[in-house]
Amino acid sequence: MTAPVCLISGVGPGTGSALARRFTEGGYRVAILARNETRLAALEQQLPGAKAYRCDVSDPAQVEAVASAVERDLGNPAVVIHNAVGGAFGTFREIDSEILNRNFQVNTMGLLYLARRFAPAMIAAGKGAIVATGNTSALRGKAGFAGFAPTKAAQRILAEAMARDLGPQGVHVAYLVIDAVIDLEWTRKRWPDRPDDFFIKPKAIADEVWHVAHQDRSAWSFNVEIRPFGEAW
Repeated sequence: MTAPVCLISGVGPGTGSALARRFTEGGYRVAILARNETRLAALEQQLPGAKAYRCDVSDPAQVEAVASAVERDLGNPAVVIHNAVGGAFGTFREIDSEILNRNFQVNTMGLLYLARRFAPAMIAAGKGAIVATGNTSALRGKAGFAGFAPTKAAQRILAEAMARDLGPQGVHVAYLVIDAVIDLEWTRKRWPDRPDDFFIKPKAIADEVWHVAHQDRSAWSFNVEIRPFGEAW
């Protein structure tokens, strides 16, 4: 039996890499997408069956080219995870409108391009999963997040519209709200005095995405929130 394929966008040193490892361990051949070729190449060497593709998901032409390459090299993805993210801090008076638009292109349009490209094969197969990784900004607009929250909220609503469309056709769409600070080198430097349990582990995020992508179709989730046990919400 041919191993299933998982495509992951935005594969960096944290959540993206953890997702790639989790799905590789689960028996998938994994297509890893990012703009940083050096990072991709290193991870490709570590994961048997993984194949790296340089891709800016905000560019529909690049998405189309990479999608065709993935189908040629690995096959049709059974799982697509949109983890690429564009973000910026600032109030609505401070934020550069071009940066806001850039973030929208990555976060929301990137999801649209990937879903439009891969959903037809999933529909034909009668199964598949599309998961977008989001965060608390998808649910609320704080003052300093004007360059980010609108794009993540749009992403979540797009995912919901997709879920209502694709669900009856056998394709599971889910949105993972990560209500936490992800444990990364730069976040540790930004919050040096915080204890370990302040941070959410990339591996734990990947485990939950795996769970959501493999839920029984009689009990599919859409909006899934995860946070450390001590997080106030």
